Amino acid sequence: MASLETVRSFLTEEHGLAVVSTVQSDGAVLSTVVNCGVVDHPITKEPRVAFVSVGSAARLKHIRRGSLVTVAIRRSWNWVAVTGDSELIGPNDNELGLSSDNVRVLLRDIFMAAGGTHDDWDTYDQTMLDEARTAVLVTPSRIRSNV
Repeated sequence: MASLETVRSFLTEEHGLAVVSTVQSDGAVLSTVVNCGVVDHPITKEPRVAFVSVGSAARLKHIRRGSLVTVAIRRSWNWVAVTGDSELIGPNDNELGLSSDNVRVLLRDIFMAAGGTHDDWDTYDQTMLDEARTAVLVTPSRIRSNV
């Protein structure tokens, strides 16, 4: 049976590439490719599937409206998909009241969990601010897989 460890294993390959799907207001599904990783929630420390989204992305509007999020990862003929509610943590969404420094660290943690590296973290941090980048933390309510 698939678990978050299965998800973590899949995401460590191919730099965390996954398809993220949300439901639009008209009921249509929007799917995009993002880099994901598994990180601990900044408050509860429970593992979450996470990715970073530019602040103007349509998927953030869908999540704010209550859309579930599905993250699907395929490697060769095997796949795993996680579906659940999400929390948004960024400059426009910070219900947890995290400090700007904690948000900065969270964005870095997600980037690194998705296989990212950077030679200039100050530039990275500034880009995250300039683009109103937002952390999306998916709480798994269902994990499905063919492995």
